[in-house]
Amino acid sequence: MSDAGQAARQSSRRSWQQPATVLITGATGGIGAALARLYADPQRTLILHGRDSTRLAALAHDCEARGAQVVSTSFDLRDGATTVAALRQLSGAHMIDLAIINAGVSSLIGDGEEVENWETARAVLAVNLDGALATVAGVLPEMRRRGTGQIALVSSLEAYIGMPVTPVYSASKAALKVYGEALRGWLAPQGIAVNVVLPGFVRTPMSDRYTAAKPWMMSAERAANLIRRGLERNRARTAFPRVLAWGMWWLSVLPPALSQRILIALGYGA
Repeated sequence: MSDAGQAARQSSRRSWQQPATVLITGATGGIGAALARLYADPQRTLILHGRDSTRLAALAHDCEARGAQVVSTSFDLRDGATTVAALRQLSGAHMIDLAIINAGVSSLIGDGEEVENWETARAVLAVNLDGALATVAGVLPEMRRRGTGQIALVSSLEAYIGMPVTPVYSASKAALKVYGEALRGWLAPQGIAVNVVLPGFVRTPMSDRYTAAKPWMMSAERAANLIRRGLERNRARTAFPRVLAWGMWWLSVLPPALSQRILIALGYGA
């Protein structure tokens, strides 16, 4: 390997382990806020994105109290052109080392519904998938120009097998998982790490909507620590909790009829 190539690889490794500037979308949610507080320290700039201006301001104040420099932003992820433009501008003003694409929404099929409501389904995809793609499009050009950077896509263990009660949410997270895995193979030779995060049940307002069993539920703070550890080690996938991740993977390879019976028994039948 050339001296230039070795220098680029060492620079990339440093940015994985000690990112100086971190972008977090969906920062006002449970996992996003926990990540923001975890990464907040005097040596770091945080670019925090969130829809709830009140919670975003409170979070920014909290992170600043921990010594971090904070840039708050609240562009609409559902507007792809606006998202790309805003992130191109931010990438030019701040050298983003790590982009954690965490924003997401969910929906549940209601009683008596034959299919998910079209408007609701589109709203889920607009944030979870289109918003994620736009975020990557916004930060990637500057990372490629520098030859270093890291992108983390927060998917879900539902990416392994779709839950009958959340078809569109499951589909959006499965697409995000595969997209991230494909990006990783493409961008690794260019010095850019791409990581997929696959959380199980985390104690947040989103998970509170589920009435079925929520095994191995963990706090947002615990989830944030596991995510950071996986990113610092540049793991292709950070899936947790381990037992549930193993179980979801097995459900994806079992005969579909058997997997569906298990899901129904756990309370996740449509």
